[in-house]
Amino acid sequence: MPLALLALAAAAFCIGTTEFVTMGLLPQIADGVGVSVPQAGNIVSAYALGVVVGAPLLTGIGARIPHKRLLLMLCGVFVIGNAASALAPTFGWLFAARVFAGLPHGAIFGVGAVVAARLVAPERAARAVSMMFLGLTIANIIGVPAGTALGQELGWRFTYLAVTVLSLVALAGLALFIPHQPRGPKAGVRHELRAMGNTQVGIGLITAVVGFGGFFAVYSYLVPMLTNVTGMSDSSTTLVLALYGVGMTLGTLLAGPLTDRALRPTLYAGFLLLAVGLAVFYFTVHSTVPALVTVVFIGMMGSFITTPLQMLLMTKAKNAPTMAAASNHSAFNLANAGGAWLGGLAITAGWGWASPALVGSGLALAGLALAFVGAALDRNPDRAEPLPEPVTEGAAVLEAKGSARP
Repeated sequence: MPLALLALAAAAFCIGTTEFVTMGLLPQIADGVGVSVPQAGNIVSAYALGVVVGAPLLTGIGARIPHKRLLLMLCGVFVIGNAASALAPTFGWLFAARVFAGLPHGAIFGVGAVVAARLVAPERAARAVSMMFLGLTIANIIGVPAGTALGQELGWRFTYLAVTVLSLVALAGLALFIPHQPRGPKAGVRHELRAMGNTQVGIGLITAVVGFGGFFAVYSYLVPMLTNVTGMSDSSTTLVLALYGVGMTLGTLLAGPLTDRALRPTLYAGFLLLAVGLAVFYFTVHSTVPALVTVVFIGMMGSFITTPLQMLLMTKAKNAPTMAAASNHSAFNLANAGGAWLGGLAITAGWGWASPALVGSGLALAGLALAFVGAALDRNPDRAEPLPEPVTEGAAVLEAKGSARP
């Protein structure tokens, strides 16, 4: 079990690195493919587009494929997408490669979360899922700064090449350590779509889009906020992003055991504390040390709500949680786009560089309100862990025979 979770975390580390490292290499990428920096920024959107489309699409296509085999196939697509990014000769090819690399992102996290939850006892499911997410947060501490430094020193193509190599290592780990988990006899895209029709799943996804948008309203403008308001230098960008990653890692470590104990209260506390932290940041951003402390806290609360949101969707989707778990990451990317857009509107309106913090706080409070609405409409509250898919009759017979042995 620990090695299987480590393999899942390694895959998450590669995904987190390739998703966020691009933002720090836009000038080098622009020079490399002969476009302006703003135009090069479209490849960030290209990856997000791949995530939003690919999560439900690939999960639906692979609805009947056993989870381990599906994970290996998805990671294979991810490897090809990053290799194509490293070799892209023009901006058009690079744009297409980033869309392709983003397609398996949400599906890997969705399938991986279901696999992780079923590797352990039900009362430890959230902790197992959070251990996989830990790879994503550590990527912000190690992978993104290292990838940025590598790209600035040797060229941006080497960064994507390094991600490709690391992804092959993660793929080998998944092949070696993930156990076979058979799909149930009812597995299929209709079964998954029926689960997605659950009202609680829909409310959960909307909650993720709105509430997590508060996190991205600030994250998207964090560097210009700190340089224009706090007065920090551009060279401090790597430190700030690493601190954000430290906060995210702490939040992930806390969220797992707390979600196992009380799912909804953990979610409520996360949204409330995120809203408070963002509101406080509006005032602390004017001073370096308080600003950095608040940055760590915001990162902590942002990742803190990820695990209970993931577990809530998996629980409410019951015996077909894979598409719901994957769609959660589509929701996160929509939150990224929406939060950045609303934060940008506030800046453009002349409210100042610190204004995205207030926008983000409002979105987090809206997410909290939606979470309460979901609880009020929930007539059948479940335990914090997803229910297992039914196994095939043959597997059930074998299991019964095994349990009958002395």
